[in-house]
Amino acid sequence: MVQTLMLISLVLFSFTILISVYRIIKGPSKPDRVIALDMIGVNLLAAIAVVSCILLTKAFMEVILILGILSFIGTIAFSKYIERGIIVERRHNR
Repeated sequence: MVQTLMLISLVLFSFTILISVYRIIKGPSKPDRVIALDMIGVNLLAAIAVVSCILLTKAFMEVILILGILSFIGTIAFSKYIERGIIVERRHNR
Protein backbone atom coordinates (compact mmCIF):
# COMPACT_ATOMS: atom_id res chain seq x y z
CA MET A 1 0.00 0.00 0.00
CA VAL A 2 2.77 2.45 0.94
CA GLN A 3 4.77 1.49 -2.15
CA THR A 4 1.85 2.27 -4.45
CA LEU A 5 1.30 5.63 -2.76
CA MET A 6 4.96 6.46 -3.24
CA LEU A 7 4.79 5.50 -6.90
CA ILE A 8 1.68 7.65 -7.34
CA SER A 9 3.50 10.56 -5.70
CA LEU A 10 6.43 10.08 -8.08
CA VAL A 11 4.05 10.26 -11.04
CA LEU A 12 2.48 13.42 -9.64
CA PHE A 13 5.88 15.01 -9.01
CA SER A 14 6.95 14.26 -12.58
CA PHE A 15 3.67 15.74 -13.84
CA THR A 16 4.26 18.96 -11.91
CA ILE A 17 7.82 19.12 -13.26
CA LEU A 18 6.42 18.86 -16.80
CA ILE A 19 3.96 21.66 -16.06
CA SER A 20 6.86 23.77 -14.77
CA VAL A 21 8.88 23.11 -17.92
CA TYR A 22 5.91 24.32 -19.93
CA ARG A 23 5.80 27.49 -17.80
CA ILE A 24 9.52 28.05 -18.41
CA ILE A 25 9.07 27.76 -22.17
CA LYS A 26 5.80 29.66 -22.45
CA GLY A 27 6.10 31.98 -19.42
CA PRO A 28 5.02 35.54 -20.10
CA SER A 29 7.70 37.15 -17.92
CA LYS A 30 11.09 36.44 -16.39
CA PRO A 31 9.81 36.19 -12.79
CA ASP A 32 7.35 33.49 -13.89
CA ARG A 33 10.25 31.53 -15.35
CA VAL A 34 12.32 31.92 -12.18
CA ILE A 35 9.43 30.68 -10.04
CA ALA A 36 9.00 27.71 -12.39
CA LEU A 37 12.70 26.86 -12.07
CA ASP A 38 12.43 27.02 -8.30
CA MET A 39 9.35 24.81 -8.46
CA ILE A 40 11.27 22.25 -10.52
CA GLY A 41 14.02 22.26 -7.89
CA VAL A 42 11.61 21.67 -5.02
CA ASN A 43 9.73 18.91 -6.85
CA LEU A 44 12.99 17.26 -7.86
CA LEU A 45 14.13 17.23 -4.22
CA ALA A 46 10.85 15.68 -3.14
CA ALA A 47 11.01 13.08 -5.91
CA ILE A 48 14.56 12.10 -4.93
CA ALA A 49 13.42 11.76 -1.31
CA VAL A 50 10.57 9.47 -2.37
CA VAL A 51 12.97 7.37 -4.47
CA SER A 52 15.26 7.14 -1.44
CA CYS A 53 12.36 5.87 0.66
CA ILE A 54 11.33 3.36 -2.01
CA LEU A 55 14.86 1.96 -2.24
CA LEU A 56 15.23 2.00 1.58
CA THR A 57 18.57 3.81 1.46
CA LYS A 58 20.04 7.01 2.81
CA ALA A 59 22.52 7.37 -0.03
CA PHE A 60 20.53 10.12 -1.73
CA MET A 61 20.42 12.44 1.28
CA GLU A 62 23.68 14.16 0.29
CA VAL A 63 22.30 14.66 -3.21
CA ILE A 64 19.15 16.24 -1.79
CA LEU A 65 21.22 18.59 0.36
CA ILE A 66 23.49 19.69 -2.49
CA LEU A 67 20.60 20.18 -4.92
CA GLY A 68 18.71 22.20 -2.30
CA ILE A 69 21.67 24.50 -1.79
CA LEU A 70 22.22 24.92 -5.54
CA SER A 71 18.54 25.60 -6.11
CA PHE A 72 18.54 28.28 -3.42
CA ILE A 73 21.66 29.96 -4.80
CA GLY A 74 20.27 29.81 -8.33
CA THR A 75 17.00 31.41 -7.27
CA ILE A 76 18.85 34.22 -5.50
CA ALA A 77 21.11 34.80 -8.51
CA PHE A 78 18.18 34.90 -10.95
CA SER A 79 16.19 37.27 -8.78
CA LYS A 80 19.18 39.58 -8.41
CA TYR A 81 19.73 39.50 -12.16
CA ILE A 82 16.08 40.38 -12.82
CA GLU A 83 16.16 43.21 -10.30
CA ARG A 84 19.48 44.86 -11.22
CA GLY A 85 20.69 43.27 -14.45
CA ILE A 86 23.96 42.05 -12.90
CA ILE A 87 24.75 39.17 -10.60
CA VAL A 88 28.19 40.02 -9.17
CA GLU A 89 28.83 43.63 -8.20
CA ARG A 90 32.39 44.80 -8.48
CA ARG A 91 33.47 48.03 -6.85
CA HIS A 92 36.41 49.83 -8.37
CA ASN A 93 37.17 52.38 -5.65
CA ARG A 94 40.95 51.96 -5.67
